Amino acid sequence: MAQLFFNYGAMNSGKSIEILKVAHNYEEEGKKVLVFTSGLDSRFGHGKIKSRIGIGRSAEVIDPDTNFFEKVKNETKDAHISCVLIDEAQFLSKQNVIDCARIVDDLKVPVMAFGLKNDFQNHLFEGTQYLLLYADKFEEIKTICWFCDHKATMNLRLSNNKPVYEGEQFMLGAMSHIYQFVVTTTLIPI
Repeated sequence: MAQLFFNYGAMNSGKSIEILKVAHNYEEEGKKVLVFTSGLDSRFGHGKIKSRIGIGRSAEVIDPDTNFFEKVKNETKDAHISCVLIDEAQFLSKQNVIDCARIVDDLKVPVMAFGLKNDFQNHLFEGTQYLLLYADKFEEIKTICWFCDHKATMNLRLSNNKPVYEGEQFMLGAMSHIYQFVVTTTLIPI
């Protein structure tokens, strides 16, 4: 039975390496997968998934207004699709996530989405919010905090090596504002 999976974790938890591993395992068995990433993420080039450890691959792009269901439905006309994989799923729109659920329910194709759960202010991203509502299964991909060596649960934005607590929800590719991960919400001023 096809299901919608949401795999989430803090920055540097290995989400992209996990999606690349899953795609490799399916393809090594001769199975066809569709691999997507957000059109909002161009850090490594448009339509590219790249892990911080250096491996990557090309992917099709999903934008907030993409008719994702029709895109996948058209692909299933010519070939059996074993799985749909989505990187940077936090940037999906509500409609993109509803399309993911329709792909599972109507096309009987499993969908595995990978992304952040929360931003540097501990707010959910739109895609994350709806994946938490619609996904059949969730799994946290764990990593260690750079500061305390406990499990990382949040992301921290830094500017000039100082924490930033206000600003836009995401600033992709902005070198002056990077995310790191921390273990608690205590760094956010009240």
